Amino acid sequence: MRSQLMVGICCGVAAMVAASGPAVRAQAGGGIFVTPIPNAPFSGTVRVERMDVQPNGNTLPLWSEREIARDNEGRIYNEFRPFVPTTTRTVPDAIVIHLYDPQNRMTEYLYPEQKTYRMMILKRPPATDTPDDFASPAAAIAPPSEFTRREDLGYRTITGLQVHGVRVAQTITAQESGTGQEVTVTNEYWYSEALRLNLATKHNDPRTGNVTMTVTQIDRSEPSAKLFGVPADYTMAGMANPPGSTIPVKPMR
Repeated sequence: MRSQLMVGICCGVAAMVAASGPAVRAQAGGGIFVTPIPNAPFSGTVRVERMDVQPNGNTLPLWSEREIARDNEGRIYNEFRPFVPTTTRTVPDAIVIHLYDPQNRMTEYLYPEQKTYRMMILKRPPATDTPDDFASPAAAIAPPSEFTRREDLGYRTITGLQVHGVRVAQTITAQESGTGQEVTVTNEYWYSEALRLNLATKHNDPRTGNVTMTVTQIDRSEPSAKLFGVPADYTMAGMANPPGSTIPVKPMR
């Protein structure tokens, strides 16, 4: 898939191989990326369930939620919240909020705890296709990869919207996996043409665990305009990271 300029904050963390040797990593499934397209407003909650495999073989179940939104002009709103154990009933407040306005290419990172923000203007508009573009109509006609196997999962409904699913599998040899055994890594994508984004993704690597993300509580009405602006009591802390960086610079205290 072609390279994309990332302007969203993905709440999923890429899986890391826990082997001590020079193991080969498969491409991890990405997060739910809100594309900055106009005339398709919505808001929703991304539910993330994650199972991490620890070095001793035990598993650690985690979860998180975050709010996302896009208005009729294509402005986007993304939250980042930490993961917590599944025994914890609620997740902490957002530690970073990302805003982007396609009209002026302005991207801003808000830090609610410090009430500060960082900003920058992108040199070029970001792509309007989801970075993990495997299940869209355009992806269906793309040439297959020699390194992966694709399986069409058909259609289903997520919160009232039709989505198309594709599973992508990559087999890593016993010599390359770092485990001494053959490993198959899978990524699953469920794409909504109506909203032009994945509404569900699932990543599974037997060496590191799995991550499932699903957009819930989708509301297709126009979100509040307050979501897409910097609050009046926030102060500017400097410029944001350059394009291509996926983790915002933390503000100075």
